[in-house]
Amino acid sequence: MTRFDPTKYHAPFAALWAIERVPELGPGSPNQSVRPALTALSPETAFPAVHDREAALACTSGAWLYHDFLDESHTISQDLPGWFGSYWHGIMHRREPDASNAKYWFRRVEPNPVFEALALEAAQLGLALKSGKWDAIAFIDQCEKERESGSNRELVCRRVQLREMQLLFDWCYRQSQTA
Repeated sequence: MTRFDPTKYHAPFAALWAIERVPELGPGSPNQSVRPALTALSPETAFPAVHDREAALACTSGAWLYHDFLDESHTISQDLPGWFGSYWHGIMHRREPDASNAKYWFRRVEPNPVFEALALEAAQLGLALKSGKWDAIAFIDQCEKERESGSNRELVCRRVQLREMQLLFDWCYRQSQTA
C-alpha cells in the first residue's frame, strides 16, 4: 500500500490533508479550526492550474467531507455530473447516515480506478472482500453494522473509508490537472 502524501498537492490541500484524522463512519463533528481554509478553497485558489473544473470541485467536496462538514460537501458533490461526484455524494450519504440514499448514489458510480486500488488496499487493511473486488454496496452495509460499535471491525471500516477518500481525492486531483 502506498502511503498517502499530502505534500504532493498544492499548498491549500496539502495543509488540510496533513491534519491526521480517521473520520467517523457517521457524521462526526466538523473540525471548526479549518473552516476558514475550507471556505477559501476554489478551483482558482487551490490549484496551480485547472484543466477539469468538475474534478477540482470534487477535490473541494472531498476536503470538506474529510473534516466532517457533510452539508458543505453535499452542496458541491450533488451538482457534479461525473462518476466521481456521485462517489463523493455517496460517501457523504453513507456517513450521514442514509444507507438507501448512499446506495442510490453508488449505483451511479461506474467501474473506476479507485475501486480497483481500494479492493487491494482494503484487504491489506483487514477488510475481507467476498469476490476480491470492491463492492461499495456491501461496504455501506458493513458500515451500517459497525457504526458506533466500538469494535475493531469499526476501526477497520474507518481506516478503509479514509483510504477510499484519499484514493478518490488523489484521482480527482490528478484529473483536475490533466489536459
